[in-house]
Amino acid sequence: ASGHSCFGFRHSFVIGYFVIRHCTLGAALEGGAVQLGCYAESYISVAPVGVLNVNLANDSFVTVVSGLPRSGTSMMMHMLSSGGLPLLTDDARSADADNPQGYLEFAPVLRTRTDSSWVGAARGKAVKVIYGLLRDLPAEYTYRIVFMQRQLEEVVRSQQVMLERRGESGAGLAPDKMIDLFARQVRETQIWLDQQPNVRVLYVPYADVVKEPPGEAQRVADFLALELDIAAMAEVVDATLYRQRKK
Repeated sequence: ASGHSCFGFRHSFVIGYFVIRHCTLGAALEGGAVQLGCYAESYISVAPVGVLNVNLANDSFVTVVSGLPRSGTSMMMHMLSSGGLPLLTDDARSADADNPQGYLEFAPVLRTRTDSSWVGAARGKAVKVIYGLLRDLPAEYTYRIVFMQRQLEEVVRSQQVMLERRGESGAGLAPDKMIDLFARQVRETQIWLDQQPNVRVLYVPYADVVKEPPGEAQRVADFLALELDIAAMAEVVDATLYRQRKK
């Protein structure tokens, strides 16, 4: 339609198509505003909730790991799991060359806008929710969000490398345009989060975690007010996976 355009990348950018198996997260640009939506194409069966560790839990809130794709969200999920926090995850997306430690995602998150019934089971656990879907989380629950931050130039380059490795093409947006779009969306998300009475947020720079894993692990544990295993969390961090550093 006139004045309406859709754009995206499969398996990469959240702006456009971010595919986890058979679910596509899309974005439409209309009148300068970006609208995100999840378009189900035939969800695969979701495996039972995977509780990777069970030695602690606080069911008064949901721990959410969020941020841009390629910003370190999977790393943080692994850190929390190693620290002793149960995860809400499934095996819908397995490890690959772009994420050799695995994605630790939960497919029903992508359809939260129309079916948020899974959220109750996330209390006392950590779950990954891409930043564009945070507004879909039901307001009756309390959330503590660990929001991963990374230089946008690194995020875009990492996504480009992933596309190239998979032999896929993007939507033709120049990197600087993509950076501007991400910056605006993240800023808008932060403003919205600040206004939510049921949400607390800790912003965690990816580079700081790689540089000083124990210190950042302790900061996360303090934020969650949980007695996590800091040494085990720090051990998860693999600096060799920081492959698209800003020069």
